[in-house]
Amino acid sequence: MGTQRRLWNAPASRSIANTRTEPAAPPQLCAGIADGDVRVTFAYSDIPDQSGKTAIVTGSNTGIGLEIARGLSRKGARVILACRDGDKAKAAMDDIASGPEQADLDYLHLDLGNLASIRDAAEEAKGEKKIDILVNNAGIMVPPLSHSIGGAESQFAVNHLGHFAFTGLLLDKLAQDGGARVVSQSSIAHKGAKIDFDNLDARHGYSRTKFYGQSKLANLLFALELDRRLRAANSPVVSIACHPGVAQTELTRHLGLLGSVFGPVIGLALNSAEDGAIPALQAATDPQAEGGDYFGSWGFREMSGKASGKACATRTARDPLLAARLWEKSIDLTGVDPGLAPAES
Repeated sequence: MGTQRRLWNAPASRSIANTRTEPAAPPQLCAGIADGDVRVTFAYSDIPDQSGKTAIVTGSNTGIGLEIARGLSRKGARVILACRDGDKAKAAMDDIASGPEQADLDYLHLDLGNLASIRDAAEEAKGEKKIDILVNNAGIMVPPLSHSIGGAESQFAVNHLGHFAFTGLLLDKLAQDGGARVVSQSSIAHKGAKIDFDNLDARHGYSRTKFYGQSKLANLLFALELDRRLRAANSPVVSIACHPGVAQTELTRHLGLLGSVFGPVIGLALNSAEDGAIPALQAATDPQAEGGDYFGSWGFREMSGKASGKACATRTARDPLLAARLWEKSIDLTGVDPGLAPAES
């Protein structure tokens, strides 16, 4: 299974009330949850003290990203909100700072659809004394067709390529002081998705939902491939993936009439932004988490729940050959090479 690496020492035990055994995932559908695996749930109350740590959270001015930033701040972390819109980021900082806990917050301008902005943001972030946590959370969902980095369709470009480039540019910084955690936000929408390398620019047709699923599959492929390559390089950096279940957030603003009619009902039935943030907070802070883990909402079909646990990744998402191909294509489209050799098969 490879060397196990953790950022922080695990506690001696966890409350047995938070431990339960789930049946193994169907082998034809999923990978990563072994027979007899004991899945341990993680709730907000399980987040350890983060005092002295610095976290960057992309897309943190609203929705799940805001709640991730809030959760880390409440536990004592210095949190940098990496967002495209400075006014919205500052409003989010005011919102977080209005809580009872003292907040150490900052803003980093980052447009994940613009390589120049990504490079500038990475250079500015390198000026931090250290970075302990990078949460790649920002994303767009089912927008009208447009193009961005490398001529790629905007969901693939912003959700995957932008984070690939930002992470790659920061890897040396992330490796300092014992290593950081890189958390990649995927989605249950990765299930059933594929990477269509011949249609990344949508010239052969565009389906908003298919391209969203493709971008979320790319997020998970990247997170797991990054873990493989970091292990091969004996890097102290740890790569972990997560998904928020199905949450009613600003991401759904492009759903139009369907979203306006069914969005409030869906919001009542499924995750709030606060609940949707828990898997990312587990990935970022759980002392028992390891590189290559994938966490998600621990409720019905991983769609909702007030706790997080090990999630189910499809075999496609865990395909190292597909991930390696995506890695090389991402270098081609962004011009950013993270400098990590492939792991030996």
